[in-house]
Amino acid sequence: MEEFDLVKIGFVSLGCNKNLVDSEIMMGACKKAGFEITPDAEDADVIVINTCGFINDAKQESIDTILEMADYKKKKCKFLIVTGCLTQRYKDEILNEMPEIDAILGVKEMLKLPEVIKKLYEGEGKIKVFDQQSTFIYTSSTPRVIATPAYYAYIKIAEGCNNRCSYCSIPLIRGSYVSRHVDDIIREAEMLAQNGYKEIVLTAQDTTKYGLDIYNKKMLPDLLQRLSEIDNIKWIRFLYSYPEDIDDNLLKVVKDNPKVVKYFDIPIQHINNRILRLMNRKTSSENIKELITRIRSAFDEVVIRTTVLVGFPTESEDEFEELYEFVRWAKFDRLGAFAYSQEEDTPAANLPQVDDEKKIKRYEKILNLQRKISLDQNRRRIGREYEVVIEGKDRNNFYIARSQFEAPEVDGKIIVFSRRKLLPGEFVHVKILDAFEYDLVGEVI
Repeated sequence: MEEFDLVKIGFVSLGCNKNLVDSEIMMGACKKAGFEITPDAEDADVIVINTCGFINDAKQESIDTILEMADYKKKKCKFLIVTGCLTQRYKDEILNEMPEIDAILGVKEMLKLPEVIKKLYEGEGKIKVFDQQSTFIYTSSTPRVIATPAYYAYIKIAEGCNNRCSYCSIPLIRGSYVSRHVDDIIREAEMLAQNGYKEIVLTAQDTTKYGLDIYNKKMLPDLLQRLSEIDNIKWIRFLYSYPEDIDDNLLKVVKDNPKVVKYFDIPIQHINNRILRLMNRKTSSENIKELITRIRSAFDEVVIRTTVLVGFPTESEDEFEELYEFVRWAKFDRLGAFAYSQEEDTPAANLPQVDDEKKIKRYEKILNLQRKISLDQNRRRIGREYEVVIEGKDRNNFYIARSQFEAPEVDGKIIVFSRRKLLPGEFVHVKILDAFEYDLVGEVI
C-alpha cells in the first residue's frame, strides 16, 4: 500500500476504556498498513469514529460526534468511517440515515479497517462490513498504538458478556464471553513493561469471570499473581468486578500482593432484592452488604467504587429509598449513577416504565448524597502519605497526580505542590493537606 503512505488517519474514540483498546488496535492496523496516524481532525484525510451505543446518552453523543466530524469533509477530509457499538447495533439504519458516512464496520471487523480505506480510495462507494459469525479478540501479536500516557495502559482480558442483565444490550452487541489465554496476556504485559509502562489496568465487561470459559475456573487471582512477577510493573488494577464472584481467594491476592492496588470497582446497580431479580443480577442484598463489610475489614485502607441504576422499570419509591439508605450506609468512596435507559430488544424494555421526571429526581438525590459521602471519605485522608504518579499540570500550573486509590480517567485527582520540577510518569511521595468533594491537595515530601 505504498501509494497510501501519505494518507493521514484521524481517530475519535468514544465510550469506555474497552472501546479505547479497540481504537488502539485499529490504529495499530492502520500504522502497520503504512498509513500515518494524526491526532488533528483538521489534518486528517480519513476520520474514523469508534462509537458507543450502551445507553441513549451515549448514542446521542456518538451521533453528535459523527455530524461534527462530517464538517471536516468540507475541508481536507475525504472519507468518514464509523465503527463500534452503535454501528454493530444499528447497522441497517445508520448508513442509510446518515449520508455523511462512507463506511461502517462491526466490532468484530476492526482489523479490516485498512482494507476498507483502500477500497474507498479506489472508488468502491458506500461500504458495510459485518460478519456475525466470527468472534474477534486481540492477542499480544496484534498491532496496537497505545493512546494512553506513557506510564499506564489497558489490557482487555476478555470480550463479550454472559451475564445477560435484563437492561443491558452489550451481549447483543459484543456476543458471549470469550477469555484470552493467560500466557498471551502475560506476553502483552511484558512488552508494555519493557516499553516503560508502570501501571497495568485490566478491563473486560466482567473481569471476575475471566477464565471460566477456557479454564473452567475463575482465573483472575492467578492472572494477578503472574502479572505481579513481571519486573518494572508497579501497579496492577482490575476494573468491573462483579460482587458474586469476589471470593476469599481474590481478596487474599489483592491484600497480600503489594503490586495489586487496594481498589475494588464493583458495579452493584441496586440493593433491593426484587429489583435485583428483575435485573437478572446474580447476587442479593444480603450478599452485597456482607461483601462490603468483608472488604472493609480485610484492609487497613481500601477504596470501593460502584455504579447504581435508578428508575429501573417498576422501581417504587420505597425501593429507591432502600437503595438511597444503603448508599448512605455503605459510604462508597466513589459512586457513579445512571438513570435507566430503555434499550430495545432487552427484557427490561418490555416492563412498565418509571416516569422520566421521577428517574431524574432519584438520580439527582443519589448524587447529592454521594457528594457529601465523597467529601467525608476524602477528608479522612488528610494527613496521610501516598505514593503518586504525576500526570501533568492543571490550568493553574499545579501538578496533578493519582495514587493507587484513583483509577485513571474516572476518579478525582490529587493536586500536588512541589518545590522541584516534576515530570509526567514520575512517582513521588506526597502528604495530603486538604480535601474536596472529588479532589485532594498534597505536597511532595
